[in-house]
Amino acid sequence: MNVTAPISVLLVDDQPLLRMGFRLILEGEDDLSVVGEAANGVEALAAVDRLDPDVVLMDVRMPVMDGIEATAKIGASDSEARVIILTTFDLDEYAFAGLRAGASAFLLKDVAPTELVKAVRLVASGDAVVAPRITALLLENFVRSQPERAPAPRDPLLADLTPRELEVTHAIAQGLSNAEIAHRLFLSEATVKTHVRRILTKLHLRDRVQVVVYAYETGLVTPSNPDY
Repeated sequence: MNVTAPISVLLVDDQPLLRMGFRLILEGEDDLSVVGEAANGVEALAAVDRLDPDVVLMDVRMPVMDGIEATAKIGASDSEARVIILTTFDLDEYAFAGLRAGASAFLLKDVAPTELVKAVRLVASGDAVVAPRITALLLENFVRSQPERAPAPRDPLLADLTPRELEVTHAIAQGLSNAEIAHRLFLSEATVKTHVRRILTKLHLRDRVQVVVYAYETGLVTPSNPDY
């Protein structure tokens, strides 16, 4: 019988009570297992190296080393762990910084238990967590709050995308789901998934959340011109 191993989770937060609450929620699920805890970024890096978790729930504001730096170091390492940033405010600039550092998603600390469990499962599977539309809204609000800057030069990697892949990239950056992209472009969801996979490979990105960040960082999509 083929028994699938549970999804391993590392909890990183300087508040013991919050870690305890998340542990109780996650360990109530048969397919999830909390394999360790850490109180700061330095401890988190050591734990990732030692425990090799599938998912890391990472607070952003911690002593010694914050979650942003720790996330960036995890992303730059050989670890396959995917990071979910924990933040207090949904439009917190720290959440944006976490996504830029390589996190796959962000969640509010007061997230409902069912949403927390769902997010961990989605991230572990390599899928998008939290609606991409929410991520797009976060980035749009953050970009609007920044001083005007010169347009970023067009990334040469975009030349590797086919016209259809470029269309899909714009759609992802707007926060559309695979089903919505399929409907807009008259494609099957399976075809959209194939396009998304190729886009990630060509742009050297980990997941579709990173596509949203990439699109805003490179000026491919802007708040004033979200379609193109």
